[in-house]
Amino acid sequence: MSLDVRSPKLLDLIDADAELQQLGTGCEFTEGPVWHAEGKFLLFSDIPANQMKKWTAEEGITNFRVPSGKSNGLTYDKQGRLVAAEHANRRVSRTEADGTVVTVASHYEGKRLNSPNDVVLKSDGSIYFSDPPYGLTAEYGVLGEQELDFQGVYRLSPDGQTLTLLIDDFDRPNGLCFSPDESILYIDDTERMHIRAFDVQPDGTIANGRIFAEEEGDDGVPDGMKIDVHGNVYLTGPGGIWIFDTSGEHLGVLQTPERAANLGWGGDDWSTLFITASTSLYSIQCKVSGIPVP
Repeated sequence: MSLDVRSPKLLDLIDADAELQQLGTGCEFTEGPVWHAEGKFLLFSDIPANQMKKWTAEEGITNFRVPSGKSNGLTYDKQGRLVAAEHANRRVSRTEADGTVVTVASHYEGKRLNSPNDVVLKSDGSIYFSDPPYGLTAEYGVLGEQELDFQGVYRLSPDGQTLTLLIDDFDRPNGLCFSPDESILYIDDTERMHIRAFDVQPDGTIANGRIFAEEEGDDGVPDGMKIDVHGNVYLTGPGGIWIFDTSGEHLGVLQTPERAANLGWGGDDWSTLFITASTSLYSIQCKVSGIPVP
């Protein structure tokens, strides 16, 4: 592993000699890692394979759910229920305690969603998700027509009754994360190669959008995004994981041997960074912790 250090502040987050470990390989396109703290396992998606995978230190990678609805982003709610963005089913789903998988969002104003991509939960129980059209292809979802004429980001109310369109002017809205105090929602745009920051309003809507940071280069794009307890933002991009401080200063790149698509915090103290990159799953121990899920 190597760090492309743009600022010495990066070394406060990751040791220069920290080892990037390959935990398993042989997948088609990995995405959406989420850590289960009680069970001490990681779930992640293999989208083209239509599988949800499970990793443990003892057993390595095994199948968790097949078919998965070609799931992408995964998270948990406060009740420990798995919430998934499913490309093939064009929905956000939740797995109940008895194992039943239910739909929590599939339509907006009577039209089918494009293909929910990434999903995060706010502490009040509301669900935020991005909805680009990547899943309207046979490889990453099911070939289909786009019914909505925009690519939106949505909020589902804590009671699950109200789906609000937060913004519709993104080209390809993708990764989402909240600042540690949930006052800011970060959303990246894959095609425009940037992150935008929005102030979260008391009613859960967003306002005052502005460019937070930008990426450039080849062999990687803005996709999955996470934040640490100090508010530093970690975003996939050219070469690996780009890391920005709270002001948007680019601190450097955690370089990965395969094209990184997403990342997630985990481990006993939430300081292990898991990275889904093309055919493989990787991890690295950091000097800072991420925001626990849920």
